[in-house]
Amino acid sequence: MTTTSRRSLLKLAAAPALSFNVLRAAKATDIRIVEIRPSYEDYLYRTPIKFGGTVLDRVTLLNVDCVVETAGGKRAKGFGSMPLGNVWAYPSKTMKYEETLGAMKDLAESIAKITGAHKQTGHPVDLNVALEPAYLKAADEVGRARKLAQPIPKLAALVTASPFDAAVHDAFGKLHGVSAYHTYGPDLMTHDLSHYLGPEFKGEFLSKYVTPEPKPSMPLYHLVGAVDPILESDIQKRIGDGLPETLPEWINYSGLTHIKIKLNGEDVKWDFERIMAVNRAAEQTQAKRGVKQWFYSLDFNEKCPHVGYLIDLLRQVKEKSPAGFVRIQYIEQPTGRDLKAHRSNVMHEASKLRPVVIDESLTDLESLMLAREMGYTGAALKACKGQAQALLMAAAAQKFKMFLCVQDLTCPGASLIHSAGLAAHVPTVAAIEANSRQYCPAANKAWEPRFPGVFDVRNGRMATGLLNRKGLSATD
Repeated sequence: MTTTSRRSLLKLAAAPALSFNVLRAAKATDIRIVEIRPSYEDYLYRTPIKFGGTVLDRVTLLNVDCVVETAGGKRAKGFGSMPLGNVWAYPSKTMKYEETLGAMKDLAESIAKITGAHKQTGHPVDLNVALEPAYLKAADEVGRARKLAQPIPKLAALVTASPFDAAVHDAFGKLHGVSAYHTYGPDLMTHDLSHYLGPEFKGEFLSKYVTPEPKPSMPLYHLVGAVDPILESDIQKRIGDGLPETLPEWINYSGLTHIKIKLNGEDVKWDFERIMAVNRAAEQTQAKRGVKQWFYSLDFNEKCPHVGYLIDLLRQVKEKSPAGFVRIQYIEQPTGRDLKAHRSNVMHEASKLRPVVIDESLTDLESLMLAREMGYTGAALKACKGQAQALLMAAAAQKFKMFLCVQDLTCPGASLIHSAGLAAHVPTVAAIEANSRQYCPAANKAWEPRFPGVFDVRNGRMATGLLNRKGLSATD
């Protein structure tokens, strides 16, 4: 797709979205938000995780309760939850962790007021489309009020807004007595996808691209972080809490067939040796288990200086271990998230070797289209960017025949149910990443009995067939 055609598509897609509140005819099933209330939970990690050059040992969950109502007065409650993930969503070399987290919490309070004051009715996707510009404006206002050295990025605003959006989708499903994934067809949505994504989608609804029922189970992607021990010899002091601590232990404990490898992106020798170390440990362990096929994903968290770094690394892996190279299923966004500022980092050659997915850059349709122009062949969906956006991007990516994956933000509890539900209802997503069981199991304890096989995986596959309950499945 050329730049001109991409701009034309975006212009056509944006035009109706700006005016839908004026042109649309209300449905009796539409809702308005009556009440919305945020709260927070804090947890320390069992063991630190490193990404983007930062070692993290804690998480703040933003929880949102809401009440919605139809024009006829029927009400339902909804719940959403998401880690604020400020190190990932709001990276800064000059601002402290507490400062970026505080800014996102201030933004959450502003979003609560904006959402609570929104009196228009609609389907949850329409409500999110209508509210997002106000959320982004609020992010700018919070930045100015706090005199932040760096403004709140759009990604951080989406992460902060995501549990609000989830709560509304959850309530909408419960109001109608069904899973939220039964609410994305023409019976409950006023607009087809051309309203949000452009004329190529005329006559199509989200229900074409998401399934009403979840996959019964999905392979679990396990994370090997950049500071995680691979072998026993890498451990300085054991945690000793009964959970595995080395990669072979985790493979045996969880029956792993999918392993995500965090890399530094700043030292090709280190990254190469890390991949080889994981591959050796996996080969030895899987041979003992009699497993002949397993997969890797590579995650650089944007740290590669240029695409040439990635191509060089992949060629070294292919030369040293052809079998290890074949096991690489996809590569997460290797270079900087500002695609417009790094137009020279095109992925055409890299994508010939393995699918390369856009991750941190994916914040709207325009970024997806630009990524396609630049050679990205896949997209990472994340519940932390909002249920509405994830569904729309899932539809667009499938339409354009892109590789799709659903990635984690070390989501525990309800946020993992949300993320796993998304993966289980998008037909072309093959596996689900979930690593809170490694880093923050304390936040999962209350959820484990209600969702057997979701938080504690023993056969390499998450039991996603459970995720067909009312709303987004997390709460009754």
